[in-house]
Amino acid sequence: MKSGNPFRLCLLSALLIVILSWISFSGAARAQEGLRIATSYKLMTLDPHYANLNENTSLLSHIYERLVYQDEHLDLKPGLAVSWAATSETRWQFKLRDNVRFHDGSPFTADDVVYTIERIRDFVKSPSGGFRSYVSAIKSVSVPDPLTVVIDTNGSVPNLPLSFSSIFIMHRPGPGFQTTEELNAGGASSGAGAPVGTGAPVGTGPYRFASWSSGEMLKLERNNDYWGDKPAWPEVTFRIIESPAARVAALTTGDVDVADAIPARDVASLKQRGARIASVGAARINFLQFDVERNTLPGVTGKTGVEIPNPFRKPLVRRALAMATDRGVLVDKILAGYGTAAAQVFPNGLPGTSANLKPEAPDYDKAKALLAEAGFPDGFSVVLAGPAGRYPGDGESIQAIAQSWARIGVAVRPAASPFSVFNTKRAAGDYGLWYGGTSGEAVDVILHALLASPGPQTGSGALNFGHYRNPAFDQMLAKAQSTPDGPARNKALAEATDLVMADQPIIPLYHFHHIVGYGKRVASYAMHPRGWTTAMQTSAVTE
Repeated sequence: MKSGNPFRLCLLSALLIVILSWISFSGAARAQEGLRIATSYKLMTLDPHYANLNENTSLLSHIYERLVYQDEHLDLKPGLAVSWAATSETRWQFKLRDNVRFHDGSPFTADDVVYTIERIRDFVKSPSGGFRSYVSAIKSVSVPDPLTVVIDTNGSVPNLPLSFSSIFIMHRPGPGFQTTEELNAGGASSGAGAPVGTGAPVGTGPYRFASWSSGEMLKLERNNDYWGDKPAWPEVTFRIIESPAARVAALTTGDVDVADAIPARDVASLKQRGARIASVGAARINFLQFDVERNTLPGVTGKTGVEIPNPFRKPLVRRALAMATDRGVLVDKILAGYGTAAAQVFPNGLPGTSANLKPEAPDYDKAKALLAEAGFPDGFSVVLAGPAGRYPGDGESIQAIAQSWARIGVAVRPAASPFSVFNTKRAAGDYGLWYGGTSGEAVDVILHALLASPGPQTGSGALNFGHYRNPAFDQMLAKAQSTPDGPARNKALAEATDLVMADQPIIPLYHFHHIVGYGKRVASYAMHPRGWTTAMQTSAVTE
């Protein structure tokens, strides 16, 4: 048999080796390039204890860590604490993870946990209570040794470990407490490559702070000394893009690798263009909230434009509006099935929810009769405010609700704006009715924040911007929260929910699904029901 040209065979072999080497190298190189994420979460502060909002907790979770984590089923698992146990009805003991270091090289110890608790409880003055509700029941903290924390509480607090799944641990910098202003200023003045400890945030997390441009960008660098699994990406850049259409466009053109809060209407077109989609049911609620405190409200008038007494102080009016809300349209049309209609704060069937509360179809005739009974036979006019682009379907939901309420004589003027604008105006009292949303670790956490009477000292009612107060509900909730986990606690929470929802202080709308899109450089994206968007949820394509 005739043999081939030896030189040509050698050349082909060498070429094949080069091609295979290039393929291998390019795959590895892709994994070593930075991750680019378009997020709807607008980081408002570098202080992890100032505002209990997803835009802060989601992004700062790269830098800071918690004692306790929740898995995809919301079950507790070890974080910076390896174990915990109640040693009496009013005492908990936490054992901490050894050989963990902060980004400045200092060791993580029990003293940092004490500093964190004291800073939240005694120092940080958040306008909405921040994280104070999680530590308000703590009476004292002691440190038997550097890796043990003993916490004494005022009364029984069976869910204390769950509270620590929401608290980021800060490093004690020295005497006194770091202020929010110092953290923000230190972050703003620190650039990529600046030495850690010059005022920038210092945590134990998988990524180190690099730089921050408020409302625009957050850059992170891999923590090569991280105690856990090595982070996949050497650098991570979050681009804050509040417009859903702009996030979708950035993913479509390849300007970013991941985009969160994808509108359901864009899922099909993204898939056609090669993007992949991940989604999960959210442990959260989107709702309408009333201001029930003031005698008159901005944006609420009679049909002639004349100011009228606050109609939302009457439960009949609140029930009428709930009865005239078509949740089916919101879920089926606006969310395209990526969500479920809501009748309470968590999806039906989860621990602590009530089997008695189920979403109902609208009944416009009965709703109109209730309005007449309440003294508004001809309805009234109202501004319905809300964020635009923060939640899937938010702006469209406001429009759809306006159309539904028109059928009972309530004239709605939708007022959607970027979340930062909306949040500022809501805090200033510019609205009497608004669309909102919140998430939580458990039913009682949301009930405590959203519907409990506002209590600045205890942190209750941190999200109760409508200033609703119901002492009977407060007592039932407190009793439920002092009951150990199990059927008795779930029953008590369900009964408290039945009581408060009969008063209709909010109108539950839906539990939307978190939808994230990702491009060809990302191998997979693991969704979590808390809805945070993190680099840790991604894996890189390596070949």
